Amino acid sequence: MKRELTSWYSPSLDKEMPVALYGDYGFALLLVPTAAADYLEYERFQLIDSLAPHIDAGKVKVFSINSINTESWMHNEMLGEHKAIRHNQFNQYVFEEVIPFIKNSTSPETPVIVSGASFGALHSMNLFLKRPDIINGVIAMSGVYNLHEYTKGFHDEQVYFNSPMHYMPELTDDWYLSNIRKSNHIHILSGSGDYEDPGAAGQFAKVLYDKGINYELDIWGEDMKHDWPTWRAMLPHYIESRF
Repeated sequence: MKRELTSWYSPSLDKEMPVALYGDYGFALLLVPTAAADYLEYERFQLIDSLAPHIDAGKVKVFSINSINTESWMHNEMLGEHKAIRHNQFNQYVFEEVIPFIKNSTSPETPVIVSGASFGALHSMNLFLKRPDIINGVIAMSGVYNLHEYTKGFHDEQVYFNSPMHYMPELTDDWYLSNIRKSNHIHILSGSGDYEDPGAAGQFAKVLYDKGINYELDIWGEDMKHDWPTWRAMLPHYIESRF
C-alpha cells in the first residue's frame, strides 16, 4: 500500500497542518479524527490496515487530516466564543485547502466522501451538510449530532450553525437541500454496545427524513462498543458494499 505524508502551512488555521495519504486511485475518502486525536490515529488503530484491500485494489484513496479539537471545543481554558471561532477556521481549512488538495491529488471529477468516528462523525456530517456541492457524501460512525454534547453549556449562533441537530430541522434554503438530496451516500452508523448512542443516530435520521433527504441508518448489535474494533468492522464493510 502506497503511503505518503505531507503538510503545508494553513492560512485558515495559521499553523502547519499534516495530511496522510494512502493509495493511488479510486474515490477520495477524507478521514476526520476522533476527539483529541491526530492525522495518524486511523493508522495507529489499524483502521487503515482494515481498508488495505480496497486501497490496494484502487477502489479508494484515503486522506487523513489533523483535528484541532484541543484548540477549540476540548480546550477547557478557552472562552466559548473563541472555541467557535477556531472551529469555523477548521471548517474553512477543509473547504478551502483540503478539498482542493484532494482534487489536485486525484481529479476534479473524483467524488469525495468524508468519514469519522465519535466526535469525528459529528464533524464529518457537519462538513458534508455545509458544503454538499464539494463533498459528495458521508459515513458517520458512532456519532451524536448535537454539538452541545461538547460545548460545556455554551451556546451562541456559531454553536447553532455547527450543530446539525439544531440547524437541520430549520433549514429551508433550497440550494442546500437540493444539493444534499443529490447524495446517494449519507450513511449513519452506530453500535448498540457500551458507550454507544444509537438513539442519537435515530433522532438525526428522523430529521433527515422530515426534510425529504435519503439516508441509510444502520444500527449494529450490542457487541459493537464505542471503540476501534467496531469502526474497523464498519468502515471496510461500507467501502466494500456501498461503493
